[in-house]
Amino acid sequence: MILVTGATGNIGSALLEELHLAGAAPVRGLTRDAAHASFPEGIEAVEGDLTRADSLKAALAGARSLFLLSGMGAEAEILAAARRAGVEHVVLVSSITVETHPHLPAAGENLAVEWLLKDSGMAWTILRPTQFASNTLWWAREIRERGVVRAPYPDIGLPAIHPADIAAVARVALTEPGHQGRTYVLTGPERVTVRDQLAASGAVLGRAVPFVEIGRQEAHRQMASLMGDEAADAVLDLMGGDVNDALLAVHDTVFRVTGAVARSFRQWASDNGAAFR
Repeated sequence: MILVTGATGNIGSALLEELHLAGAAPVRGLTRDAAHASFPEGIEAVEGDLTRADSLKAALAGARSLFLLSGMGAEAEILAAARRAGVEHVVLVSSITVETHPHLPAAGENLAVEWLLKDSGMAWTILRPTQFASNTLWWAREIRERGVVRAPYPDIGLPAIHPADIAAVARVALTEPGHQGRTYVLTGPERVTVRDQLAASGAVLGRAVPFVEIGRQEAHRQMASLMGDEAADAVLDLMGGDVNDALLAVHDTVFRVTGAVARSFRQWASDNGAAFR
């Protein structure tokens, strides 16, 4: 039994589809509302809350593999519960910032979860993806309602990854041998700037998306109102304010693990065009 947590999210939903198409069985998807879950045929929906490890007993029963995203709940308790339930292998989604920006608080938290997993006694595979292509959804409301995007660092290109490629690597790690005890850095196939992202989104919409460059201070004011000062500073560093060679590097890990070339940002825009209309 494979238990997929975060089963309704960008990565989890894609992973359920990957497992379904691969014929992996049995598979269970964790959700807070099983009655309204729309999972592929044959995948069991089970309720649980990652912030309450005691709510996962039914979900973990009989599971031998677990897909887990760092930062979604009480990881120490979740991993302890998984081991007690007999889980043998955990595939954890961490972050590339563990390597590129270890001084950031979120990176330290991700690294701590990685060590919890390594010390758990269960086999492990760690995925460290870079910026998600789906972060562009931050602009969806601006594009729909105002028709213009305001953002800093328009010419910094980062190798954003399609969440479906994270799911593809996770599917291989969960179902094929040779991936236990491995840490994989995951990126898209090329660097993509803000201007590139808007051009790709505009191509899907059939119209240009106007863009206004703003400075870090203005961007920080907008973001801090939603996520707080510290998180806003960290996000802005990763968007372009504190980039380094490790963050800019393009890796072919998706191809090496799955045999398929990583999806382009243009593919992500095509897959998600409805969000911007």
